Amino acid sequence: MKTAALRAFRKKLAANLPVYGLWVTLEAPSVTEIAVAMGLDWIVIDAEHGHLDWKEIVEHLRATVRSDTVALVRVASLDSALIKRALDIGADGIVVPWVESADQFRQAVAFAHYPTEGTRGIGAERATCWGQCFAEHTDEANENVLVIPIIETVKTMRQVPLMTQVEGAEMFFFGPADYSATAGYRGQWEGPGVAEQILSMKDVIRRAGKHCGLIASSEADITARTDQGFRMIGLGMDTGLMIRSLRSALQQVKRSPTLRASLESQSTPTTPLERPPESMRPDRKEVMCPIGSGNRIELNPGVMFECLVGGHNKARNLTTGWVTFAPSAALPCHTHTFTESITLLSGSASVEVEGRIYHLKRMDNLVIPAGLAHTARNVSNKEPLVLQVAMGTDTPSRTLVNQFFSRKTMPDDSTGVPGAERVNRFATAHRFAAGPNTEFIDFFNETLVPGIEMSGGYGLFKPGGRLPAHVHDFDESICIISGSATCIVEGRRYRMSDGATALQPRGRVHYFINETQDTMEMLWVYAGPMPERIIVQEQCATEAGDPWRP
Repeated sequence: MKTAALRAFRKKLAANLPVYGLWVTLEAPSVTEIAVAMGLDWIVIDAEHGHLDWKEIVEHLRATVRSDTVALVRVASLDSALIKRALDIGADGIVVPWVESADQFRQAVAFAHYPTEGTRGIGAERATCWGQCFAEHTDEANENVLVIPIIETVKTMRQVPLMTQVEGAEMFFFGPADYSATAGYRGQWEGPGVAEQILSMKDVIRRAGKHCGLIASSEADITARTDQGFRMIGLGMDTGLMIRSLRSALQQVKRSPTLRASLESQSTPTTPLERPPESMRPDRKEVMCPIGSGNRIELNPGVMFECLVGGHNKARNLTTGWVTFAPSAALPCHTHTFTESITLLSGSASVEVEGRIYHLKRMDNLVIPAGLAHTARNVSNKEPLVLQVAMGTDTPSRTLVNQFFSRKTMPDDSTGVPGAERVNRFATAHRFAAGPNTEFIDFFNETLVPGIEMSGGYGLFKPGGRLPAHVHDFDESICIISGSATCIVEGRRYRMSDGATALQPRGRVHYFINETQDTMEMLWVYAGPMPERIIVQEQCATEAGDPWRP
């Protein structure tokens, strides 16, 4: 046990300073050596999930010897044998998953303390210098050992006030993904309402004079969580940080990889395929939808939605279209059970998400995950407002919300709230080439907004700009917002402009090209969480080479 490191850890917390760390899941102790060398305040070695065995865990602990990095072990369950073993081999403390009550927390604290305060047995292992320092270690261990419960079930929320009163309570950790699962949103990092519940519990814990922490989902989230009052902040998991870094590097060479549960890479092949995979054989034709041809619905007086892609033309898991606001018109506050994307095409828009007010400029995009109450209005009393919207469903609906939210106008450069809405500011967004003479922006995807069910962005095509022939494993909507585009689908050519929107069904080989001397702009949305393209040989996009011909 590194008592000096634990005291330094607590000293920072007492001064209301954040302590930053790393969640370790890989077996190589070099991971922990790097964390120590980088000056991290703590690591958590994960013995609940994954494949680490006790030999590998002790190697990670050895990598922190004589350092100021507190080394904790997340045990697999609330079990005296597991807790004793982790502490005996030298952990500075334990992290206990799925603690749902004050009684369970007391039990964890007892398992981690020697008698008479607890029930931990004394072993001749690393913690006692293999039996040579019984007196010294047992004299300091109870005072210094750190016991951290993870709050990761809805049931626990009512128990938090009682848990803060447990003798030995100092720090509480949150598990948003498991909490979301118990709230009925399995697979989401923070399902609808979960972010608010976590912040509410955080406030209870802070008022009790205790601290709390969680793993940040991105670099921006680190800052946001610090500002929100979390003090033990994980910069990420070792695997997640590695994947994030690799994905960023690959995007620089025009590849957009993602992963599947099968562990198959879905990155764009470096060599075009001779034909699309047979599993992608399409069952629908493409549909071209000029403005004026879609289904029109009045959402509120002065607010008209024209649905261009959706269930009416057999789109799957996707709806896109234009919403036009008359001067001063507004939508009432509402929620959806799916993600919505809003992009400002013209006019002056104010969008409010649970009281947070954003003013958008042309081509700024705001993406709102499921369950967040929001509204929009035209701030001009003279000019109309036009938005392009996309929704991760082919059967959109809304629920009106009559709830008070404290209102706050967000800065003009605000990029949203981590774990909630995301704003992509067009003027400062990262751009990359997706093909010759093109400039693309990713507005939203699973990397940018964890748990999202769709992805989308912006494309600028200079004269001669084009994409390679490709297919997707999901439906796609492409809206031409300026200039003129040629869309080629398996030899069929379409000229598109003035807001015309194409529905490209899953498996259809297509590409876009700018055959004019002016620039062309598009907004694209995929009915999939990552912008994955499967590049195929150019002949697949010709009538003669149509891979799906009978």
